[in-house]
Amino acid sequence: MEVIPLTNSKFAAEIQGFDASRFNEDEFQQLYATWLSYGVIRLRNQSMDDEQLMRFSQEFGPLEYSPMGKVTESERAQVPNPHVLTISNIRKNGKPIGGLGAGETSWHTDMSYVENPPKASLLYAVKVPPSGGDTHYCCMELALKELPLELRERLETIEVKHDAAHDSIGKLRRGFDQADTPIAAPGVYHPAILEHPETSENVLFLGRRDEAYIKGLSLLESEELLDEICQYVAKPSHVWTQEWQVGDLLIWDNRRLMHKRSSFNDSDQRLMRRTQVQGEIAVALA
Repeated sequence: MEVIPLTNSKFAAEIQGFDASRFNEDEFQQLYATWLSYGVIRLRNQSMDDEQLMRFSQEFGPLEYSPMGKVTESERAQVPNPHVLTISNIRKNGKPIGGLGAGETSWHTDMSYVENPPKASLLYAVKVPPSGGDTHYCCMELALKELPLELRERLETIEVKHDAAHDSIGKLRRGFDQADTPIAAPGVYHPAILEHPETSENVLFLGRRDEAYIKGLSLLESEELLDEICQYVAKPSHVWTQEWQVGDLLIWDNRRLMHKRSSFNDSDQRLMRRTQVQGEIAVALA
């Protein structure tokens, strides 16, 4: 195995010489340690079906159900594989086979609108467009270090509500209605600064900017403070961009990275498979 850093700030790396469909425990432990050290790792030239992707993903921990909005257990049981999410703009018989289409997504943390968000997300490229559809990652440890001292001290005592009603392209999830204001929007509150449960590093923890709300403030005060915070997020030196190739598998730490996707031509086809690993415990306020 060889580790190749992909950013000057060293939060992304490629691991060469690792086959995610065939590996031993020592090899996985090396990969896991590298993942913790960086935050996002890339494996190229992988060949996996859904079962192999699930088995590899489970090495990181128990898998989370794919987000489906408000569904009953009987409806979820009808999904062939509720742990593997299809992200695609491809349509069959006029119906999309997956979610998110071809549009741009906003910066977000996966499923941060639940009490215990996933610790890891894995995304595998089955089919990619000739251009566009790149995934951008930003490091929230570095964003926190950018904050002026006075702003950081203020953030140590606040909680931010993460909206549950909309997906990363801003579309209403199944079973939700549009709220009048972010104050009334459904979601859960998380501390703005968290301590990573495995590295003990402090991180800025945010979700989608739209519909976010800071507990206890007026809507105007919340919007102004969120705008101020976001000035320090996703600075160019803290962003790495993944230009996808078929067979790429990315694993990122959902507790300390945000990501977004670029749009692409809807006449091109993009097909991705995603799994998510359950968070072990709610990360604690630093």
